Amino acid sequence: MERLVIALAGNPNCGKTTLFNNLTGANQRVGNYSGVTVEKRQGCRCYGAIQYDIIDLPGTYSLSAKAEDERVARQFLLDESPDLIVNVVDAGNLERNLYLTLQLAELGRPMLFVLNMVDMAERQGIVIHDKKIAKLLGVPVVRTVGSKARGTDELLDAMSVMKVEQFTPTEIVVDYGEPVESIIAEVQRRLETVAYDPARSARWQAIKLLEGDREVEAYFAALKGGEAVVKLAAELRASLEEKIDEEVDIYFAERRYQVVREWAAQITTKSETSAPDLSERIDRVLTNRVAGLPIFLLLMWVLFNGVFTFGAYPQSWLEDGFAWLGDMARALLPDGELRELVADGIIGGVGGVLVFLPNILLLFLGIAILEGTGYMARAAFLMDRIMRSVGLHGKSFIPLLLGFGCTVPSVLGTRTLESPRDRLVTMLVAPLMSCSAKLPVYTLLIGSFFSDEWAGTVLFFVYFVGILLAVLMAKAFRAHLLPGDSEPFVMEMPPYHWPTAKSLVLQMWQRAGLYLKKAGTMILAASILVWFLTNRPAEVQYSQPYDELIAAGQQQALVADDEGRAALEAAVQKLQREQQSEKLAQSYAGRIGKAVEPLVKPLGFDWKIAVSLLAAVSAKEVFVSTMATIYSVESSEESLAALRAALVADQTLTPLVALALMMFVLIYTPCVSTLAAIRRETNSWRWPLFSAAYSVALAWIVAFLVNQIGSRLGF
Repeated sequence: MERLVIALAGNPNCGKTTLFNNLTGANQRVGNYSGVTVEKRQGCRCYGAIQYDIIDLPGTYSLSAKAEDERVARQFLLDESPDLIVNVVDAGNLERNLYLTLQLAELGRPMLFVLNMVDMAERQGIVIHDKKIAKLLGVPVVRTVGSKARGTDELLDAMSVMKVEQFTPTEIVVDYGEPVESIIAEVQRRLETVAYDPARSARWQAIKLLEGDREVEAYFAALKGGEAVVKLAAELRASLEEKIDEEVDIYFAERRYQVVREWAAQITTKSETSAPDLSERIDRVLTNRVAGLPIFLLLMWVLFNGVFTFGAYPQSWLEDGFAWLGDMARALLPDGELRELVADGIIGGVGGVLVFLPNILLLFLGIAILEGTGYMARAAFLMDRIMRSVGLHGKSFIPLLLGFGCTVPSVLGTRTLESPRDRLVTMLVAPLMSCSAKLPVYTLLIGSFFSDEWAGTVLFFVYFVGILLAVLMAKAFRAHLLPGDSEPFVMEMPPYHWPTAKSLVLQMWQRAGLYLKKAGTMILAASILVWFLTNRPAEVQYSQPYDELIAAGQQQALVADDEGRAALEAAVQKLQREQQSEKLAQSYAGRIGKAVEPLVKPLGFDWKIAVSLLAAVSAKEVFVSTMATIYSVESSEESLAALRAALVADQTLTPLVALALMMFVLIYTPCVSTLAAIRRETNSWRWPLFSAAYSVALAWIVAFLVNQIGSRLGF
């Protein structure tokens, strides 16, 4: 079967990713672009005798890239030489989208033009003439409505027809007038002396050299004879700017916009009977200066309450399932360490984390709906005033919102920011957002120490504190660590629309897969390690002969009356707990915890919490599996209810200590994956180490204040 590479290119919020989901379905994978850490979405679709490998490129407004994700999109188009560029255009914002279309056409690559969201354009009274577009651009035109999966087959048909016609390159030559055209031709002639990639348009590269594009200059500087061409282009650029009395790159942009405006006037008309724009009417309420922010906070509160309320039912089903698995393991495996490892270490540890999967999926579903409807862009707009007060702008809030799902993509998402200072500050405060890995910890502690009526509110409070701390720390970093002027905030507001059920399911499925993969690798390994540390050394010096006393009590219970039997059984259980407590205290885990305990004692934490916090540096979910492994020795049942009962029975833990512990988990050292992402993004160990150090110090201070102030207030 023949394989062809298709690149989906377009502006942000043009519906490109929805179209990608319609084309590829579940045949998707997420990876990183070569040499960088920006995520790329890749999928395939078999149609006829052809397999299309489809790449969803990061959204970009121009091929004169500034932000890192825009640079990645351009480099893929230049270096990977896709067989076909599918240019996805928002039909309701045609003129703005056509600027990128013109630049793509100047590349001289095969291109297909997709008018997406045509239903919204029609509601706005915009009439688009497809035949005029095809004539102007010399490319096929396909209409789609990605949110309703309309036009997908027509797009595949058009791709097949273009394959039959051998993907004829499309190159539009913009007349830049004299003396510019003569100078472009001169640079092109000199390019003939350099052995560059023939897939690159000579005219496009000549223009980029005259614009002073640094990446194109670096490309030619590395080629034999290329430095001379770069030097010539710089000299010609200087002389040309004197002639036109304007910077060359601005001149080129103005001429392109002039062409785009002429195109838009020819291919679109506006109906006089157009209905009022629905998005504008909704925005009058949701982005209102007074009501906008309270509405945003209310939506977040509803989301977190829903995570608790609706997640409780499937959570109980999973809890029963893992309890049954634990009982089966004990019944099938012979008595000994292997049975304890499987039942307590693996099923108890990993199962203790997996029972929170429904809560995490509901959180991802809520975020995906808010993103898919276009509301998240409004949230960035609403937060702009707050973010600007700390030296950032609303666009920084988008990567931070990604942190509700996972901090790693949040760090990678900073590549959309043009300012290096903004990128670095956003990276440093992103771990303060409560990622999905922290949600199991919150759910465990809130379910143990707070009533159902208060559960959602407490969870909302923890998330809100994370946002507040992120804002405060960003202000401190911008004022003292990375001072400088803030960048202007420019962001497009996409029209409101309902996301497709297919898109939502795919996003949940992908996130569930990542969570399960982590549970089957990192969390499994951590659970086995914690089990080993809590069960070694095998020889323990007890303060009294527990085995003899327990055996004697059990023997006496067999012949005692009902009242005496109950008392003896209670005494035996107490002896068992004391024995296991001494065994755990003398284990390697106990020794490590007790060595660290003086550092966390002022926070109200004991050595068991210290061990769990240390283990959770690998991944925050490991905190729950570590607690499950530690407390499993006190319960014969491996269930969430048993773990919560054990936590409540522990006199060290109170609602106040649980709140301080949630604050500590919220703030302290980012997981290993996040630190690695910061290391890759900054190309330095300085910033991940700084992130780890400042977050531990901040977590200690906040947890200390919560515990001390709460104690003095009588909680």
